[in-house]
Formats: sequence, C-alpha cells, structure tokens
Amino acid sequence: MDLEPLDPAYVKKVLSKPPFVDIPGVYNIRDLGSYKTSTLPGFITKPNYAFRSAELSSITDEGKQKLKDLGIGKVFDLRSDTEIAKWKSQIPDLGDIDVVRTPVFKVEDYSPEMMAKRFQLYASGKTEAFMELYSQILDNGGNAFGTILRHVRDNPEEGLIFHCTAGKDRTGVIAALLLKLAGVDNESIANDYALTRVGREPARQMVMARLSKEPLFASNNEAALNMFSSRPETMHAFLDLLDRTYGGVDKYLKHHVELTDEDIDVIRRNLLVPAYDSKEQEEEPNR
Repeated sequence: MDLEPLDPAYVKKVLSKPPFVDIPGVYNIRDLGSYKTSTLPGFITKPNYAFRSAELSSITDEGKQKLKDLGIGKVFDLRSDTEIAKWKSQIPDLGDIDVVRTPVFKVEDYSPEMMAKRFQLYASGKTEAFMELYSQILDNGGNAFGTILRHVRDNPEEGLIFHCTAGKDRTGVIAALLLKLAGVDNESIANDYALTRVGREPARQMVMARLSKEPLFASNNEAALNMFSSRPETMHAFLDLLDRTYGGVDKYLKHHVELTDEDIDVIRRNLLVPAYDSKEQEEEPNR
C-alpha cells in the first residue's frame, strides 16, 4: 500500500528544502511562492508571502519567532469550534501575529450524521469521494476564503499563513484557488497538493492516535491510512471539477466569494512578482 510509512531519510531530505519551511512545532508548512505563472511573462508567485500548513497548536517559542521572521502578520484558521474543542488544539498566543478564525464549516455541519458521512467518504480513498468532499468545501467556504483573499487584496506586504487540522483538504482547496488565480499550471498545483503526503509524515503517530478514537477508523486500519492520501490525480480531478461545475476560478470567486472583477485583478497582481533570478527558475522547472 502506498500509504504505509515513508522512508525517514527520504522524508528528511524533502522537508529540508523548498517549498517546505522549518517552523518548530508545526507540520506540513510550505511556501506558495516561486511558482511560474502564465499570467504575466517573467513573473512568479511571490515568495515568503503566502504559506499553508497544518494546525499551529504545538508551535514552540522558536517557531513563533520564525513566523515573525518570515514577515507573517496574519494566521487564518479554517477549523471549526467543534473541531478545536474535540482535539483540544487551541492556537497559542502568537504575540503580534493576529489569528483570524475563518471556519469553513458551521457547527451544524459537525452533527453525528454529517460526520459519519464525511468519514465514510474519507475512508473510501476514492477520487470521486474526495470530489464530493471538496464540493462541500467550495460550497461552504465562500466566507472563509473571502476573508483570506481580501487580505491579499488589501495587504500585499503582510505575509499570511492559512491552515486547517492536517493542512490537506480545506487548506489544499484555498491553496489551489490562490495558485490557479495566479496563473500557475495544473501540474504544479497538483504537485504542491501531493507534497502533503510527505509533510504530514512526521505527524503520523499523532494522526493515527486521534483516528483510533473514531469508531469507523478504529476498526478499519486501511480507512485510517486513506486519511494520509494526497495524490496528484485527486487535485487534477478537483481542478476539472472547478472548471466543469463552478465555471473556473474567476467565476467561483465572483459567485461564491462575492469578489468583483476589480478585486480579482488586484489579488492576482498582488500574488505575483518579477522572477529576477532566471537561473534558479531553470534549476526548478516547476517553480
């Protein structure tokens, strides 16, 4: 099975270089900058500006300082109150860095019936099941995503980080929307999504311990392992879904996030900078 533990040496090597960033106490954190874009010739997504990660609940004092050193001024938390309480995973005081609660799902979306259905979809590990989940995220995430995107519109110099619990699904959807809006190609977006497979590996023991408390996963190890799935083909299917069902990223942002054409143009420009170091870009063809 491709979701068995990864080779530790391989994990260490991948995590030691971009786009991954070392923030003590935080898993699966990486920079969405330095990706090539088709929007403007010679431009890339802005480095050291927008970051994605898993929950920040265990961040250390050194990690807090590193967030400040990166210029991060805002943290957007996509988790619900129910989720935070269940796992006792409050974000600690980050000092001058503001934490903005931007839950994708409402409290009622965590009813036993809804959670049972959601867990069954996760447990299947099938692409079509993830598309149902990701449609739920798109349909419910307009307000949360709008808060993040308006920050990009209004604060192009203040870095941000957004996260859910694992930094895979809700985080993966808004990361894909940002990269797609910036003009990054589908293959690069899918590869970024797939990196979560490595990014979450150091948290495997914690994740499995949590899942062991859920009846569906406690009795089904394969279902639990499917929670680690982040295959490129899943993101390709999502991007197809975004185009086919929602009319593409611009239409989704106008209809579900209530952004104007002018908003979208400003956000797109604020995500890009000139690629001054062409040699570096040649060495990393997808970035």
